[in-house]
Amino acid sequence: MNAFDSDQDRVVHLRAQIVIHNEAYHGRDEPTVPDAVYDQMLRELAEIEERRPDLLTAESPTQMVGSAPSEIFAPVEHKAPMMSLDNAMDLQELQSWHERVLKGIGDPDSCGLVCELKFDGLAVSIRYEDGELVQAATRGNGRVGEDVTHNIRTIKDIPHRISGAPEVLEVRGEVYLPISGFESLNKEQLAKGQPLFANPRNTAAGSLRQKDATVTANRKLAFWCYQLGEVIGGPRVKSSKDTFELLKSLGLPVNPEVAEFSDFKEVERFCESWMSKRHEPDYEIDGVVVKLADLAQREALGSTSRAPRWAIAFKFPPEEKSTRLIAIDVSIGRTGRVTPFAVLDPIFVGGSTVGMATLHNEDQVANKDVRPGDIVVIRKAGDVIPEVVGPNLADRSADSKPWVFPKVCPSCQMPLERLSGDANTYCVNRRCPARIETGISYFASRNAMDIEGLGERTVRSLVEQGMVNDVGDLFALTKSQLMKLLVSDSSNETLVNNLASAIDEARERPLGNLLIGLGIEHLGPTAAELVARQFRNIDNIVRAEPRDIESIDGIGPVIAQSLRDFFDDADNKAIVEKFRVNGVRLDLADDEMDLPQVLNGRSVVVTGSLDGWFLTRDEAKRSIVARGGKAPGSVSKSTYALVVGSEAGQSKLDKATDLGIPIVGEAEFRHLLETGELS
Repeated sequence: MNAFDSDQDRVVHLRAQIVIHNEAYHGRDEPTVPDAVYDQMLRELAEIEERRPDLLTAESPTQMVGSAPSEIFAPVEHKAPMMSLDNAMDLQELQSWHERVLKGIGDPDSCGLVCELKFDGLAVSIRYEDGELVQAATRGNGRVGEDVTHNIRTIKDIPHRISGAPEVLEVRGEVYLPISGFESLNKEQLAKGQPLFANPRNTAAGSLRQKDATVTANRKLAFWCYQLGEVIGGPRVKSSKDTFELLKSLGLPVNPEVAEFSDFKEVERFCESWMSKRHEPDYEIDGVVVKLADLAQREALGSTSRAPRWAIAFKFPPEEKSTRLIAIDVSIGRTGRVTPFAVLDPIFVGGSTVGMATLHNEDQVANKDVRPGDIVVIRKAGDVIPEVVGPNLADRSADSKPWVFPKVCPSCQMPLERLSGDANTYCVNRRCPARIETGISYFASRNAMDIEGLGERTVRSLVEQGMVNDVGDLFALTKSQLMKLLVSDSSNETLVNNLASAIDEARERPLGNLLIGLGIEHLGPTAAELVARQFRNIDNIVRAEPRDIESIDGIGPVIAQSLRDFFDDADNKAIVEKFRVNGVRLDLADDEMDLPQVLNGRSVVVTGSLDGWFLTRDEAKRSIVARGGKAPGSVSKSTYALVVGSEAGQSKLDKATDLGIPIVGEAEFRHLLETGELS
């Protein structure tokens, strides 16, 4: 492979990964990688594009901000883009930025700099007209955000009306959840027996994007404003100092930790000072924002397509803390994969308490040489994934011994296997209790048989008591059995009744859902629906030869052989018979068979989450297939329409726009499923 190909391939890979992480962070408020990892990926991409300008496109993540706005809320087009900031990961990079600024303005003696804390919250724009709050929006993709006006009105820091305000006043700032409020909220969750929130930033973002404003109001969010957007009819503002004085005079909340310097050394000292006391405020910060103080100089320097040249974010390094590694244990997944994880003395790091951290596989444990009893360094950058960095060897006891990966499964005591060339180790015993438990949980999950109330603890009890040996046994359970097993007091009787009802309702789930729940390797939701509609019942599928399965448009030889192998297995055939005996539907329902094939031959792509709509994304794809259509994973010239959910993939949106493919929301999608036509 030549250098050209190597660069091009790396750019394609990086862009795809960054888009995914953008959607998770900005769209779902569920970051999937640490900030430091994301920043490094973005930086690498920018470096390649700088070296190879022929690979730079307008759609590159380096040229864009945030993610696509959610369709749950009305879109708001920003009068001026809400841009992101470039990052300086250390003082040397901050110095380099400063040198570029000095060169750009051409007058080093007049370069005043203002330092502000970088809040870890959700950027918003709030618009006042004649002093009245008329609109609030999230940043979205920088150009178009989400209308969150009703929710913004519930935040006490934000006035609904401002006396003496300009004719039009747009203020920009950060919605956040105070740490004390976050802790109180989790105490309430704990008292209610409900899941705890992960960290203040994600909680704040999720709270602001609630359909029900009363939920937002109960979260006690707060707000700092730091910038002006569109202003009509107000006083002339020439500097950062003027900006903050105007905001404060209008009664808008401004963070007190703002400082202006003419000496760059003072800027460095400010950054270092706040790095050491980052946990002192009652709000989360992850860096310092450094800006030119003079607004005319800002305008002269201008911006790139995604970030101003006159400002930069000095990012604090990933937070690391030390704690004791109590033990190393392993978990067994439904496929038999064995994953080691560290059991830690709980430590608060990166915005949440960490008690466990994955160690991935045997090789990772060996390479890091972490051992039970070690004092280990834990990193949790971006409040996302806890990582064991490594041990503190100076604190290691003299009698410490390397951890040895188990040779037998801790659940079933059968030998574990690791194939040549595979980093993972497996329990191949399909009767392994741990595998059975995870398999039943998967079977009961929302996108499969959707058996509400069949949680992990209940599944474990059923397996341990010998009441359930596989998913087929679920439908033989009686209410009296569940009562004996699960009812410790009268208050639990309702839960048992609900679970019994949920199991009963699951008997009538579509055949496609049943196939998904069986966990057949390589068989996804769309393929399951195709197979179900082609063969109409489970018996035809069991008898089908690979060539018959492969003849289905959209089904390849891998899936075909996987289906054949699954139903050749005697244990799996026995599960099917248990379904039959216990009244589980094994064929297409009449209403499924009678669906008009209005999408015959048409490709409809679904992107984003449809949760909260009338169906999930997987269900949407199955609905398309059930009407004769195709539901591929990517947009192409042959795509008839792109259905957009709440965190739509930016790359799919961009490609659909470039190709002139219709982009539809919920109402249009309903119409499409009913008629086969776009409204």
